[in-house]
Amino acid sequence: MVKIRLRRLGYKKNPVYRIVVLNSTTKRETAPIQQLGFYNPKTKEMQLDKKSALDWIKKGAQPTQTVQFLINNCNEDGSLNYQKKETQKLSKKAQAKLQAEKEAVQAE
Repeated sequence: MVKIRLRRLGYKKNPVYRIVVLNSTTKRETAPIQQLGFYNPKTKEMQLDKKSALDWIKKGAQPTQTVQFLINNCNEDGSLNYQKKETQKLSKKAQAKLQAEKEAVQAE
C-alpha cells in the first residue's frame, strides 16, 4: 500500500517535515517515490504540490491524518491556510481575577 506521510528533518526540538509518497512497508527514512512538499510547524510555513497529492489519492494512496489535514487546509498555491486563534488560555488565578473584575463592574 502506498502512503502519503511526513518525513522528519531538522535538529532536536526544531522539526521540519517533508511530505512524501512511499510504500507503507518501508521505513520512514527510506528513499521516497515522490516528494510533494515541506511543512514547518513552528513557523506554520508550508509548500505543497496539491495537484500531485490529489492525483496520488485518486490512484489509491492513503494519506495520514496529519497530511490529510494539511491537504484540506491548503490554498491552491500550496501554502497553508492558517488563522491564528483569537482566544488566550488563562491560568486559574488569571481566570479568577478576571471573574472578580467582571463581578465588580456588574455590582456598580
